[in-house]
Amino acid sequence: MKVHAFRLLPGDDLMGGIEKFVAEHNIAAGYIITCVGSVKKLCLRLANTTETLESNIPDVTFEIVSLVGCISTHGGHLHMSVSDREGKAFGGHLFPGNIIYTTAEIVLGEMEDKVFNRRQCNLSGYLELSVEDK
Repeated sequence: MKVHAFRLLPGDDLMGGIEKFVAEHNIAAGYIITCVGSVKKLCLRLANTTETLESNIPDVTFEIVSLVGCISTHGGHLHMSVSDREGKAFGGHLFPGNIIYTTAEIVLGEMEDKVFNRRQCNLSGYLELSVEDK
């Protein structure tokens, strides 16, 4: 196992920044170990729907309280939970459009002997994780 740590800066897109790092380091089987930070623009897909939760209200920011999932050069599946200024937490499937407010400090693990692909699953109807030997 290999561990990477990096930081995204104010104005960066969270999903785009992670995907760029994964591509630059040719990570074929990665997973989020931890992430802390904040976003000033939010875009999450809610559970079992095509509806998204979006917020782009000036002076409203959200703390990243959890980021989990698998990521590779072949695609990924990430979920994020955030909390608002009242401490209310909510989350969903990470989409592009989550813009960093102050920082996103990310630690990413890499399984060097595996490849994570996304393959069509006849049971779920979606592209799902396929773990393969390198």
